[in-house]
Amino acid sequence: MSATSHQQHRRRRTYALIATAAGLATVGALAAALPATASAGEGSDKGGHGHQHSRYQDVQLLSFNDLHGNLEPPAGSSGRVTELQADGTTKTIDAGGVEYLATHLRQAREGEKYSITAAGGDMVGASPLISGLFHDEPTIEALNKLDLDVTSVGNHEFDEGAKELARLQNGGCHPKDGCYSDKKFEGADFPYLAANVLDEKTGKPILKPYWVWKKRDVKVGFIGVTLEDTPGVVSAEGVKGLKFKDEVETINKYAKVLQRQGVKSIVALIHEGGAPASASYNYDCEAPGAGDGVSGPIVDIAKNITPQVDALVTGHTHAAYVCSIDDPSGKPRMVTSAASFGRLYTDTTLTYDRYTGDIARTAVKSANRVVTRDVPKAPDMTQLISRWNTLAAPIGNRAIGYISADIPSAGTESPLGDLIADAQLAYGKELDPETDLALMNPGGIRAPLTYAAKGAEGDGVVTYAEGFTVQPFSNTVNLQDLTGAQLIQVLKEQVSGTNAASPKVLQISSGLTYTLDLTKSGADRVVTDSIKLNGEAINPTATYRVATNNFLAGGGDGFPTLGQGTNDLVGTDDLTVLEKYLTANSSATNPIAPPAANRITVVQ
Repeated sequence: MSATSHQQHRRRRTYALIATAAGLATVGALAAALPATASAGEGSDKGGHGHQHSRYQDVQLLSFNDLHGNLEPPAGSSGRVTELQADGTTKTIDAGGVEYLATHLRQAREGEKYSITAAGGDMVGASPLISGLFHDEPTIEALNKLDLDVTSVGNHEFDEGAKELARLQNGGCHPKDGCYSDKKFEGADFPYLAANVLDEKTGKPILKPYWVWKKRDVKVGFIGVTLEDTPGVVSAEGVKGLKFKDEVETINKYAKVLQRQGVKSIVALIHEGGAPASASYNYDCEAPGAGDGVSGPIVDIAKNITPQVDALVTGHTHAAYVCSIDDPSGKPRMVTSAASFGRLYTDTTLTYDRYTGDIARTAVKSANRVVTRDVPKAPDMTQLISRWNTLAAPIGNRAIGYISADIPSAGTESPLGDLIADAQLAYGKELDPETDLALMNPGGIRAPLTYAAKGAEGDGVVTYAEGFTVQPFSNTVNLQDLTGAQLIQVLKEQVSGTNAASPKVLQISSGLTYTLDLTKSGADRVVTDSIKLNGEAINPTATYRVATNNFLAGGGDGFPTLGQGTNDLVGTDDLTVLEKYLTANSSATNPIAPPAANRITVVQ
């Protein structure tokens, strides 16, 4: 795809903007004021002799990340944010849904003559039924209506491979499922940036590496990358023929390219992130104290990206933070992330210096704002959701099970994780009665099951659409043989190797138990002597039949030992397996209760 510039001027807006209170925010600022000579604003026309500009111009940058096709308000904890109160307590706020996100963004832009909207990847993929059933065309349509200017790719943009990503960018009907209406899918109005994703044959980026926003004499360049480890978190088929390069090297390379083109103001869109010390969206990242701030991969990335880059919009970890991290010259630089699922957006002010063409970094300020649901819904988004829901309804509204209470998906071991592992074990025993256990990756569980009815189905009813939201990947459930020694090694890989810094604790089926001692480090955190199956210690030389999804069976998520299994047997898709289990084990009069989530003993 050519690297020519996307449309330079924002599309004309005709929306009626409703003035209501903005979402609550926390502000991170590198400094309180502009340089002494600063006078932010556009200046004024003088005597008809052209437009007179002041030296400094505030540019509004609105950003979000990890939407994952959540057009409707996400359910349960996925649709809430935690807010820190002045007295140190916290409260939760319902948030998200593109009907509200559109209203909030349109209100935020009101009166702002220089405004850019950017995103940090994972706009699509792992999406609820309303979008996922239609290969995420509804989400691209919604993002076009949101006036998104630019986004980086994320790892989930590769769930269906590079060809499908190119279709989302350029338009055209799906090669297998065709068109969903008499109107041809037009593709994204905004560029997807993939600076560090190269075609193995040509060695060139598969999409544009950078893009420049221009308005009058103001220019801001954007470079977009996804995490280098994308092949480790996406199925092998999705990244076939692609090479993923180092984030820092790539951004530094294209920063030089932009500088040579006279673009001095640069923002990096990075689909990689960190973990703030607090789960509250308005946590003060600059507060001093042991253990404060942000940790994780983004810290080293931020410390090594050239000072030519003025701000970093990040994602991937679904965390919320507004932090300054020093660049290689020791100068603070803003690094932001807006949680996930459209629950927050980040409002950043970049002060552009017309004399230098650069951002006056001492004046950068930023705040995460809540996409509250107390504002009017955007009518165009309501219409979009209604249209796609009408198409999805015959499939999505079918009941597949009944639950007696919410089944949460959060935590080291979650009730929903246990239920899914039990479903896969039950299905494994259908395929082969010798199946011993099942393992489920936590990242494959995208939402909780909530007791309250979402539509007209009634409380406690699990619909196919809700099941799809939980498991949207269409992974197959496979069987393979592992030795006891390999099984022990798999459990240790949860907290060692590539998972050492950020553990990926597998969800386990009934009968498997062990202790996770977080006071220890590395692989020792899984206590070997505690690993038991149905009360008996694992025999290192015995063979165990294990059910997993095909992503794990291929060694995904940092579990190389799972890729060494033998005697493979490929089964049906994971959502069908969950449906079979719920149908067999629940009814309207006898709903299934949330599992106790007591298989892993955690020592803190």
